[in-house]
Amino acid sequence: MSAPESLFVRACQRLPVKTTPVWFMRQAGRYMQQYRDIRKHHSLVEICKKPELAAEVTITAAEFLKVDAAIIFADLLLPLEVMGLPFHFSAGEGPVIEQPLRTAEGVKLLRTDRAADLGYVADAVALVVKHFGDKLPVIGFCGAPFTLASYMVEGGGSRHYLEVKKLMYNTPEVWDELVTKLTDVLVEYAAAQVRAGADVLQIFDSWVGCLSVDDYRRYAMLPTTQLIRRLQKETHVPIIYFGTDSATLLPSMAETGAEIIGLDWRIPLDEGWRTVGHTRAVQGNLDPVLLFASWPELKRRAEHILRLADGRPGHIFNLGHGILPQTPVANVKDLAQFVHEFSLTAASPSRSE
Repeated sequence: MSAPESLFVRACQRLPVKTTPVWFMRQAGRYMQQYRDIRKHHSLVEICKKPELAAEVTITAAEFLKVDAAIIFADLLLPLEVMGLPFHFSAGEGPVIEQPLRTAEGVKLLRTDRAADLGYVADAVALVVKHFGDKLPVIGFCGAPFTLASYMVEGGGSRHYLEVKKLMYNTPEVWDELVTKLTDVLVEYAAAQVRAGADVLQIFDSWVGCLSVDDYRRYAMLPTTQLIRRLQKETHVPIIYFGTDSATLLPSMAETGAEIIGLDWRIPLDEGWRTVGHTRAVQGNLDPVLLFASWPELKRRAEHILRLADGRPGHIFNLGHGILPQTPVANVKDLAQFVHEFSLTAASPSRSE
């Protein structure tokens, strides 16, 4: 762990901090001119696969915004390639899986022995850690088994999740084999990021909100719990588990054992925290679209979240999902500054060290 005494890591451990730590999902992205300049010459995947570029994008965003953590620049779907499922990005449509996974035979052919080929992500983590030293913690990440499996089966974005649910309901044994294979690859992939110096891991379950509670518990919770427990045993770093549209799933998500639960904007922060239990830290949970609001409105809504947190140790300020491409950069930077200043000036004894 490169920055164990940082505000962010201490908050992950529910230790008192002087000011609420803040970082933003997708804080390095298309809304920043510096990133767009690099994208003029390199595709997203090229940036991911060139550690120097991935590190540069990660560092530039964290330093410009003056946030409390840097999340490594990578793409959620990178593990699919080493499992034998190529993908590409289609303009305006996002990722496209070239041959969606729809059969038991296809699942059997997936490889689990090439996770080391993703070492370029760990190399990028090492460069960022070297740059920041103990000044700023670094977040590694991976997708959750359900979300990655859904991409593999659907072949890209989806509204109804028809193909993945058909596979789950009609051939649950094939589904179980798929998420087991994914879990094995993800453990090795994420653990390598920690060995390279990552202080915390975040697991993204971006599509999990499409599930009922019963389906979540049957098809998604077990592999995610196994992923989290194996990573905890192997890495000993705090793990953030984040899903969108997940208000009904929060009690079950807390059962996975993740130390920090990410909350989206659809549930008030205090209610979400009560739901997962105050023995967990929480991260969140401003609606990303509020970054397009006027500064007085944005400030008011951020302050409301901070007041709901009430100075309780274990709150990390973040959005309820990633920064959108057209977001005004000044609002993001000003928001980070406001979170720090509000925390320092608000009268709450639990905020003191």
